Amino acid sequence: MMHRLTRDRALEEMYRRAAAFQDETAANMPPYTRLPASLVVDGLERGSKLNIDLFFEFLRTGDTPTEEATREVVEIAVGRVRDGEPLEEVLDRYRIGAEFIFGRVRAAATGAEQELLVDAALPLLHYITLVTGRVATACVSRVSDPRWELLERRRAIADALLTGRDPIEWADEPAITVPDAFLIVVFRLGTTRAADSSELRHRIEAIPGVFLRLDSGGWTALLPLQPGDDGEATAAALATRLPTRPADQPTPFWVGISTAPARTDIPDRAVEARTLAELGRCLSRPDTVCRRSDLLFEYTIAASGPARPGLAAVLAPLDPQPLLAETLEVFVDSGFNQLATARMLNIHRNTVTYRLARVHELTGLDPHRPTDAMTLSAARIARRLESTSFAP
Repeated sequence: MMHRLTRDRALEEMYRRAAAFQDETAANMPPYTRLPASLVVDGLERGSKLNIDLFFEFLRTGDTPTEEATREVVEIAVGRVRDGEPLEEVLDRYRIGAEFIFGRVRAAATGAEQELLVDAALPLLHYITLVTGRVATACVSRVSDPRWELLERRRAIADALLTGRDPIEWADEPAITVPDAFLIVVFRLGTTRAADSSELRHRIEAIPGVFLRLDSGGWTALLPLQPGDDGEATAAALATRLPTRPADQPTPFWVGISTAPARTDIPDRAVEARTLAELGRCLSRPDTVCRRSDLLFEYTIAASGPARPGLAAVLAPLDPQPLLAETLEVFVDSGFNQLATARMLNIHRNTVTYRLARVHELTGLDPHRPTDAMTLSAARIARRLESTSFAP
């Protein structure tokens, strides 16, 4: 039998390691690997810390956590279900997370700690079963809540519309009006914290008649269009709901918008809106709202599909030459103006000429020739999309 003092020290050391390993969880657990960190990080961090604290307290004392002790953990999980994640994924994440952290702790354990880990296996199973059971019970109890049911039905309607299916089976008693025309709005998040993204989602969710669902990178919202509105009036009203940001802070999110004048147009227009929002994110556009009319060149490259990686590879010869890559970048941004490029880089114009000549040598494309310059510009955009995990 392990001495009590030795056991307490081993538990403290294992707790410390488990708390440190929780930071790696987001990189290894679905759906966090598919969602922007800003969408989930606060809930993940808080939930992971609570679970680790509760489990090690249970392991130390042997006292089963009370319902009050697990209340916040349960509410975080229920909130993910409310946001549109399947309950089975939310519950399975406890198993995945426990396996990941337990495995990391075991790999770093000493001899005395290994003995303690063997004894901890059964309590860990008991804890996971306890918490997932309470989460499932809480979700089932919410099913009878009319507000919860309404959210579920509106989400099901959004899924049907976005996949080209008839939503009529979800719009019956109590009747939910499903118009024919929508403004498709896709949100992609930057690096802000989840509290900010949660506030944004609640603002959009409050729009009358909106159909909203969580997707693989943020949210997709379907905003009903009134008769005679080509989307401009609804887009303008949407802009008034978007939070403003200080000029010295990075853009917290991007909004791709596209108009679907008929239900049959919704799936294609949703693809367009997702592409535009992803362009905003990947190119770090200063403008929050992304329209196709403002991104015609970039949209063409983004929609090039299999050709995009090959186009991005055009600039690979410049990888060992960061000064050449920077000069080309500034040259393109300045409208292919050598004098402006020299001023912006604080170098002589002849140095710009020399560097652009080297770009020509290495890539085979002359930045001064219109057709080659266009290819280089397209390659630059393609590379940024590829390097930032563009995923429309």
